[in-house]
Amino acid sequence: MTNLYEGMFVVDNAVVRQGWKAAKAIVTEILDKHEANTITARRWDERRLSYSIKGRGRATYLLSYFELSGEAMPALNRSLELNESVLRYLITRASAVPATEAELASREEADDFVVPAPPVEDAPAPVVEAESDDDEDEKDDASDDDSSEDGDSDEGASSARASVKPEREKVAAAAGSAASSDDSESQSKSEEGA
Repeated sequence: MTNLYEGMFVVDNAVVRQGWKAAKAIVTEILDKHEANTITARRWDERRLSYSIKGRGRATYLLSYFELSGEAMPALNRSLELNESVLRYLITRASAVPATEAELASREEADDFVVPAPPVEDAPAPVVEAESDDDEDEKDDASDDDSSEDGDSDEGASSARASVKPEREKVAAAAGSAASSDDSESQSKSEEGA
């Protein structure tokens, strides 16, 4: 037995920028693959998302009414989950297709219908080439050269701590000898006075 469903699909704007018909086809082809009878499928709106989904701040919503058997629903859900162009979706049972829905969907099929392009603010950032491991090795070699000039070896933080420790001991020893010379002076004065 087939049921009537309403589906709201959140489509990645990166796909929509390549063409609305291609973005719409991604969803309708998934529905067709699972033998759904698509009654309507149209662009509902393009909006800012409440929270980032897969790094996207905006997306385009596709609203569809379709008939499908209940047994095919788990396979449809799995296909939608695996598709990277469909960011989110919600499918609910519907009692009937709204009277205005067929008219709105038919407007989208008209030759003069123009889908507004998604805003530029959500365009993917330009791809910057990551530094290769070779570049990092060269940086490490350069830092090795710098540390050897300072007289420190490149054994990390432990060598830095080891070089600080003798300095502290020297300072403590100097302070201790000054204190002991003060003690010996005060002792000699007290002996003279006695």
